[in-house]
Amino acid sequence: MEEVRAALARIPRFAGRDLAGARIERLGGLTNRVYRVTLDGESFCLRIPGKGTEDYIDRRVEATNARAAAAAGISPEVLFFDPEDGLMLTRFLEGVVTMTPELFARREGAVERAAATLRRLHRKGGNFAFHFDLFSMIDDYLGVIAKRKATLPEGYHELVNEAEAVREALAAHPVALAPCHCDPLCENFLDTGARMWIVDWEYSGMNDPMWDLGDLSVEANFTPEQDEALLAAYFGGPPDPFDRGRMVVYKAMCDLLWTLWGLIQHADGNPAEDFWAYALGRFERCKALMASSEFPRHLEAVRHGPGG
Repeated sequence: MEEVRAALARIPRFAGRDLAGARIERLGGLTNRVYRVTLDGESFCLRIPGKGTEDYIDRRVEATNARAAAAAGISPEVLFFDPEDGLMLTRFLEGVVTMTPELFARREGAVERAAATLRRLHRKGGNFAFHFDLFSMIDDYLGVIAKRKATLPEGYHELVNEAEAVREALAAHPVALAPCHCDPLCENFLDTGARMWIVDWEYSGMNDPMWDLGDLSVEANFTPEQDEALLAAYFGGPPDPFDRGRMVVYKAMCDLLWTLWGLIQHADGNPAEDFWAYALGRFERCKALMASSEFPRHLEAVRHGPGG
């Protein structure tokens, strides 16, 4: 707890206050250390960045986007952010449930509430810093992996080459970019039962909004029925095949990218989980979807464009 108290002492809000009586509770987090801090009747969320994250996360971008999301009513208020190392303090949201795949499956209306919050983000989030470019990020992550001398799964480069067809299809009909979360883990959604909040803006940026829907579907292990509910709630009815196709294509592409993220965590010795198994699972799921009979049909819808 000394690390937490030392971090709090750097924040002007706590200057000169006796921190010995602060109640500190460790929360979740795969790469960072996150705590609930309660002092004098107020609760805060303190995020201490994880080791090595400075190699692939721009904290200045995160600070800008987290504040924009808060201003749009999507994320809690940012009370302090050190852009040099990413130390962050936000309001703690009371009365929320941290989502999981299981909760998305059994909480009535959860999928629809997530769709509504993503739609609000994409329409009201303003202009985020950073352009989340999938293929540039793959190249950047490959550079980080080379620096760490980490091992890639057999066939990874071949799958990236196959993904060139995706790059070409997406480039044929570029869509307007929107402020996106880009890392919609279930645990980044906090549900009140009436609305969803979203937290953790480390990977956020301007992106194709269908990335957020496709990635959420993957993270939450959505069934085809849940995918349909997500799309219908987001669009207010059946989606255009072009939109549906991009969502499915991004389901594969997010696994292609986050495979590399998992390998970086493995190379960094992150003890949060077995990241080698995580990376391999992502890679195999990506391969399976790209090899499925439905994937070419959705890719063709993307290539054909809106209304096709």
